[in-house]
Amino acid sequence: MTQLPGLLDTEAIRKDFPLLDRTVHDGKKIVYLDSAATSQKPRQVLDALNEYYERHNANVHRGVYTIAEEATALYEGARDKVAAFINAPSRDEVIFTKNASESLNLVANMLGWADEPYRVDHDTEIVTTEMEHHSNIVPWQLLSQRTGAKLKWFGITDDGRLDLSNIDEIITEKTKIVSFTLVSNIMGTINPVEKIIRRAQQVGALVCIDASQAAPHMVLDVQALQADFVAFTGHKMVGPTGIGVLWGRQELLEDLPPFLGGGEMIETVSMHSSTYAPAPHKFEAGTPPIAQAVGLGAAVDYLSAIGMEKIYRHEHAITEYAVKRLLEVPDLRIIGPATAEDRGATISFTLGDIHPHDVGQVLDEQGIAVRVGHHCARPVCLRYGIPATTRASFYLYSTPAEVDALVDGLEHVRNFFG
Repeated sequence: MTQLPGLLDTEAIRKDFPLLDRTVHDGKKIVYLDSAATSQKPRQVLDALNEYYERHNANVHRGVYTIAEEATALYEGARDKVAAFINAPSRDEVIFTKNASESLNLVANMLGWADEPYRVDHDTEIVTTEMEHHSNIVPWQLLSQRTGAKLKWFGITDDGRLDLSNIDEIITEKTKIVSFTLVSNIMGTINPVEKIIRRAQQVGALVCIDASQAAPHMVLDVQALQADFVAFTGHKMVGPTGIGVLWGRQELLEDLPPFLGGGEMIETVSMHSSTYAPAPHKFEAGTPPIAQAVGLGAAVDYLSAIGMEKIYRHEHAITEYAVKRLLEVPDLRIIGPATAEDRGATISFTLGDIHPHDVGQVLDEQGIAVRVGHHCARPVCLRYGIPATTRASFYLYSTPAEVDALVDGLEHVRNFFG
């Protein structure tokens, strides 16, 4: 068995994840390499969800009976856990949404409806990048179309890095918001946050970071980042689906208008007007994702007990090994950084002229689960002149043996297609 420095005790960790024991296609044990799409869930999270529904299920905040108060305590306790996990200055800066896409749409709509000095209009500019997930492109396109603001973006270099050579021309005095990913979901690139934020601050622009591929894999300290908004999602960090997070600076959340209207986000309502509750409830209209928040709290507990620094070191070792092994495969081309430096545990590649969908189907027959397509990052595929990629992504439960299985599987793919 391959031994690498910095690995976690994956044998013990994998026992927490029931799905990793599954077999497919006549007894082949599943090799799960699609954690960038969604992670598997440990028993501790599954148990927390079951416990909530079996013993504490009630609506939150207004009930005065016992289980309603228990549900409220669990829901708000999850907010406390998330705030501590990301080192938020205040728990009231943590907003629960249904996913990162909703979090990013929330920011875009707040700025479209805001008063000065935050309002985005036809005299202002919005900046993003060519390597974004569609969730961090489409909301800004919609805002641009609605307001007349100019949408600008940073391009990508041949080796999968952001091209910041024209940063002063892209981020200008007219820029209102700069929104970019911390870690690319298709290439794994870790972006130079400090340089971008420093330039944005020079011109007084707000900064929004999509941390969907960062929060599960590394220490996420919103105070150290110095951004204005940070979005991420629960299901990629061993939590359930249906729960996302938007962190925002307190003074911004106080000043900006709500995105959704309804119950829970109000202070008073008459037929003539309404006043709004303070953040975070101002941005959480209707019955929130209560069970999902409880599950996210359990996920935070699970990751924190292992340690995010240890998880990052484990994934770096796996990624370094995977890059080395994949580059041994004839005709394989890594899309993005071809080293383990400044990259996360996501690797996209092409294999000669074999279509990625064919690669994925043949690998599946061997029990190997990878992602194929443009991964909701079609501009990246257009940039490199490819229709799609095969993507392998690793997590705290990934092993060198699974990397070896992938490489052996790719050799089988090559043989299959002659």
